[in-house]
Amino acid sequence: MNTHIVFLFLWIGCLSFGQDQIITEVMIQGNKKTKTAALTKLTALKKGAVLDSLVIEEDIKRLKRLPAIAHAYYQVHKKEDGYEVVYGVEENFTIIPGANVYTTNNDEFAFRLMLSEFNLFGQNITLGGFYQNDIYNTYGANLRAPFLFGKKLGLAFNYQDLTMQEPVFLDNGIADYKYNNTSYELLGLYQFDFGNRIELGINYFNEDYEYLRGATSPEVPQDFDVDKLLYKFIYEYNNLNFDYQYVSGFRSILNTQYVISTENVLPDFFIWWNDFLYYKRIGKHGNWANRLRLGLASNDDSPFAPFAVDNNLNIRGVGNTIDRGTGVIVLNTEYRHTLYEKDWFVLQSNVFVDGGSWRNPGGDFGDFGDTQNFRIYPGVGLRFMHKRIFNAIFRIDYGYGITEDATNGFVFGIGQYF
Repeated sequence: MNTHIVFLFLWIGCLSFGQDQIITEVMIQGNKKTKTAALTKLTALKKGAVLDSLVIEEDIKRLKRLPAIAHAYYQVHKKEDGYEVVYGVEENFTIIPGANVYTTNNDEFAFRLMLSEFNLFGQNITLGGFYQNDIYNTYGANLRAPFLFGKKLGLAFNYQDLTMQEPVFLDNGIADYKYNNTSYELLGLYQFDFGNRIELGINYFNEDYEYLRGATSPEVPQDFDVDKLLYKFIYEYNNLNFDYQYVSGFRSILNTQYVISTENVLPDFFIWWNDFLYYKRIGKHGNWANRLRLGLASNDDSPFAPFAVDNNLNIRGVGNTIDRGTGVIVLNTEYRHTLYEKDWFVLQSNVFVDGGSWRNPGGDFGDFGDTQNFRIYPGVGLRFMHKRIFNAIFRIDYGYGITEDATNGFVFGIGQYF
C-alpha cells in the first residue's frame, strides 16, 4: 500500500511539473511593417504547447532568414500558470533601389537600375524589377511569394527581356552575336521542413541570335530564332544561421533543368549543378566562407555551351564571358574580417582565392586537368554594409590570375559574392 502511495505522489509531481512548462502566451514585438500574422504563421511554437528551447531556437533561425528581418531574439517569462515567450525582431528596410555602372570589353558605357520590395504588404512577398542598358535595352520583373498558401506552399513568377552582345567561341576564332532571350517562368515553391525545400516549374522562352562580326563557321548559323521549353527542379538544404553580417553553417542547392527546343537549330539538353556552401565564424570579427560548384550538361560539341567563365559568376578578375564549357568545377574560398563597426555601418575586408576548371564542349573529363582550362585567381576586397537594409552590401574585389594566360581586374557588385 505504501508503494502505491509513493507512485501516486510521483505521478502527481510529474503532472504538476509538466503543467508548469506549458506556454500560456506567445508574443511578437518589434515588427512595424511586417504583419504579426505573417510571422506567427512561420513559427512552430504555439500557445498550449510545452516549453521547448530547441523549437524556440529553430524559430529564431527561421525569422533571421527572412529578408524583412535584420535580427531576432527571444525572452521567456515565468507566469503563475505557465510561461510567456516573447519573440523580438529588428526589421530591415526592404524597399531597395540599386544601380550598377560598368564598361564592357568594347569600352561601351553600361548601367543597370534595380528596385525591389522584399516585404510587400508586410507578408514577406518579393516584387522587383530592373532596367539595363548594355549596348541594348534589357528589362525584367519578378514576384516571389513563398508563403502564399501557408507555411509550406508558395509561388514565384519571373519575366525578362534580355538583350546583350554575346561572344561565341568557334574553332577558328570568336564571333559576336546580338543575343535576345525573352522568357516567362512559373514556379511552385514547397518547404518540407525548416531545412529542406524544393522548387518545381516551367519556363517558356525564345532565343534569337543575330550575327554581328568576327569568325564564322558553315556549321554554325549566323541568324536563328527558336522557341524553347525549360523544366526546372531545385532542391535546397539550408542550415545557415545569421548574426547580422556573420554567417555560420552549411547550405546545399541542387539546380536541374531540361531544355526542349521546338526546332533542330539547337539540340535538347539536360543540365545540373550543385552549390555547396560552408561558413564558419572565426573569432569575434572573422568569417570563413566557401562555395564549391559542381556541374555537368549534355556534352554537345556546340559553341553555345551553357557553363561560362565569367567575372560575375565564378572567377573574380577573369573577364566577362571569356570561355564556355559543358562541365564545371569551381571553388571559391574567402576570409571576411570586420574592420570597423558602429551602429548600422560595417566595413569588412576579405582575402579570397577563386579557382576552377571546365570541360570543353564535346570533350571528356580529362579536360578538367588541362592547364588551358584551369584558372586560379587570388585577390582582396572590401565590403561597405548597412546592417538594417536587406542585402545593402556594396562590394569591390580585385582578382589577379596566376595561371596560364591570366588577366586581372576589378569586380563590383551588390551583395556578397556568395
